[in-house]
Amino acid sequence: MTQVKAYAAVSATSGLTPSTIERREPGAHDVEIAIEFCGLCHSDVHTIRSEWGPAKYPLVPGHEIVGTVSRVGDSVEGFTVGERVGVGCMVDSCRECDSCLEGFEQYCEVGNVGTYGAVDRRNGGTITQGGYAQGIVVDENYVLHIPEGMDPAATAPLLCAGITTYSPLRYLDVQDGDKVGVIGLGGLGHMAVKIAKALGATVTVFTTSPAKTTDALDLGADHVVISSDPSAMAGAKASLNAIIDTVAAVHDLNPYLRTLARDGALIQLGLPSEKMPPVEPGLLIRKRLAYGGSLIGGIAETQEMLDFCAEHGIVSDIELVTAADLDGAYDRMVAGDVKYRFVLDTATI
Repeated sequence: MTQVKAYAAVSATSGLTPSTIERREPGAHDVEIAIEFCGLCHSDVHTIRSEWGPAKYPLVPGHEIVGTVSRVGDSVEGFTVGERVGVGCMVDSCRECDSCLEGFEQYCEVGNVGTYGAVDRRNGGTITQGGYAQGIVVDENYVLHIPEGMDPAATAPLLCAGITTYSPLRYLDVQDGDKVGVIGLGGLGHMAVKIAKALGATVTVFTTSPAKTTDALDLGADHVVISSDPSAMAGAKASLNAIIDTVAAVHDLNPYLRTLARDGALIQLGLPSEKMPPVEPGLLIRKRLAYGGSLIGGIAETQEMLDFCAEHGIVSDIELVTAADLDGAYDRMVAGDVKYRFVLDTATI
């Protein structure tokens, strides 16, 4: 075992404090990574504070990891020491079910192994620990290549926020000339705007805050609709082919469904902690609409996303934070006070 410095929570109310954790020695197919940056995801907050159920403490969060390869196992062929790489939301899966064999490891029928807080079935049943640390060891099959020239800090959130928005846009086959709506302009929303624009779509942002109009347009949106204004929502009726909903708070979907044209689809990404108002079936039936959800992407699709973002000059808009600032950054995330993603500089651990 190798000991590395990290920041961990020991209870739902402890906050994040300095810690030392053990990483396994690299096996034949393992890649050891010296972590440079790790994005802060809102799901980190939910998990650490046990808002999605009891967490397994002590716990190191973080699943938007960028670093450089420090060692590789004897049988590793695709990675070399010194190469910049990434690790996203999962570090393993069963590799045998239909979903895994088809490249949809995120939907592993046994359950994928999350980068933190999960039982590592292939490595002794230990609990995985994430990227708020100075190093990690991951099986080569779940490590991504970071294209040359990408800002490593601003690339880190692509490993979650980027792929979470890219995957449904690709699933919906969004292309040049399509009209896409994005509900919410936070960490996920701003990535959805950038990626949809790069795919050639005309993008409409829905927000409850008129103050975000300029920001949305600066990010590339073509239109902004204030969703709390009934007349503005009525003006957007039947104007869109697809909607990506990034909002994790409880909200009524029915007004947004009315903005979809025939055969349109609304894909839910945000996961509210309480029940949402029911969807009116008549809205779906009358225009053959679809309402669905989406998780992250598989490993191959995540690599595709990184290559796509490199080609189009897309990274996340970030604010770097130190380890000592993590608790304050969590509070600011809850308050929506970030444009648009915090990233931890692990050199400060």
